[in-house]
Amino acid sequence: MSYLLDTASFLWFIYDDRKLSIVASSLISDPDTTTYLSIVSIWELAIKANLGRGLVLHEPFPDFIDGELRTNRFELLEINVAHLKRVHDLPLHHRDPFDRLLIAQSLVENIPVITSDAAFDQYAIQRIW
Repeated sequence: MSYLLDTASFLWFIYDDRKLSIVASSLISDPDTTTYLSIVSIWELAIKANLGRGLVLHEPFPDFIDGELRTNRFELLEINVAHLKRVHDLPLHHRDPFDRLLIAQSLVENIPVITSDAAFDQYAIQRIW
């Protein structure tokens, strides 16, 4: 099975934060699972790290991202035109641009999203928590 992480779930997993549900942690840890991290999450993290908003890194950002992708066997999910077209068609239930793109990617790729954000439930995706 494949899953798409939202940005918070990615951080909670790598920092072993108790905010991550047991179900989500088990799925991400399962060696038979393909876990995707979207470029949109990396973009969001880059902005937050640059602004100093809630993301303190103890190594340069490129090393942090490369290391976590490699260590955790996360696959990158690129952004493509089909994803952007789908964003255009989404109702405005959720206004966060990063989350809207994750929702569009989930819809286009037919991949469940691991997120605690119940606002995702307003869209025809499968949310895992």
